[in-house]
Amino acid sequence: MKKEQFVCPYTVYDGLEELDPQDAELMRRAHEAARNAYAPYSKFNVGAAVRLANGEVVTGNNIENAAYPSGLCAERVAMFAAMAKYPGVAFEALAVTAYSSTKVIDEPVAPCGACRQVMVEVEQTSKRPLRVLCQGTTGPIMVFDGIESLMPFIFLDKFL
Repeated sequence: MKKEQFVCPYTVYDGLEELDPQDAELMRRAHEAARNAYAPYSKFNVGAAVRLANGEVVTGNNIENAAYPSGLCAERVAMFAAMAKYPGVAFEALAVTAYSSTKVIDEPVAPCGACRQVMVEVEQTSKRPLRVLCQGTTGPIMVFDGIESLMPFIFLDKFL
């Protein structure tokens, strides 16, 4: 038997002012998108913004439904919209943030497993690491350079 350990490398920034201008703008766009979320049940509004290689930014927000799990996460809304509007254009980065009407979220909010798996596919088709930025309503921003840092032991198309 051999015990091994996975290391999850990421960078933490104290706020938007520490990010480069492109990443700061992407996070601002994610915050704007969160304000438009439809989350009457959870009161947990999530916003996401995707920056593409052509410079376009596509946003999305979570959309809930009384018939769970018929809703969709903000990250997948943004990624799917980007893929539909700009087919074949590589993804550079994705920012995600969240608001709650019941409490202050002052630590980074990470994407769910389903969203992470879609990010794997996006990264594979883009043929470049996907930069992922995560922030709460306020507080620090965690930045992952590549989906494998955020989701170890990814499921790849080569397994099919």
